[in-house]
Amino acid sequence: MRRKDREMDAGFARMVLDKCEWAVLATVGADGAPYCVPVTIVRDGETLYFHSAKAGEKVEDLARDGRVCLTAVGDTKIALDAFTTEFESAVVHGTAREVTGEAEKTEALRLLCQRHVPTNMGAFDDAIAQSLRRTGGWAPEMERVTGKRKKYGKDGKELKFGAMEG
Repeated sequence: MRRKDREMDAGFARMVLDKCEWAVLATVGADGAPYCVPVTIVRDGETLYFHSAKAGEKVEDLARDGRVCLTAVGDTKIALDAFTTEFESAVVHGTAREVTGEAEKTEALRLLCQRHVPTNMGAFDDAIAQSLRRTGGWAPEMERVTGKRKKYGKDGKELKFGAMEG
């Protein structure tokens, strides 16, 4: 990492992964080019889970080459007195595998729903009964995790934040 003063430990990166609303997943395309898409994630230990359709470019890429890079952003604030942004981020490199077992896929979807729509869990079993067969699931193993945070300006002073006028 170029900016060692902003480097955070793996525990911080895991905290960002656990609180981000969504993350961006990069896969390796058939021609070797990157392909990036937003996904909702949940972490269970050193495994991330996300759901998907059973077909499409992302699924084709993952089936051919499971290497992924995933970036998550936590809290951000735009400074009022400087040309900068306070931020938290995490980057994960790993290898994704398809989740094919019904029990693991159901549990992964349960974890995703508990994280993102906890107030609707009463409808979970009915939703799973309707959609499990047509829902894909993937599980990247977190092989390398880094965290980064910017909280202060170049002079080391805390930045001023507030509502932007416009």
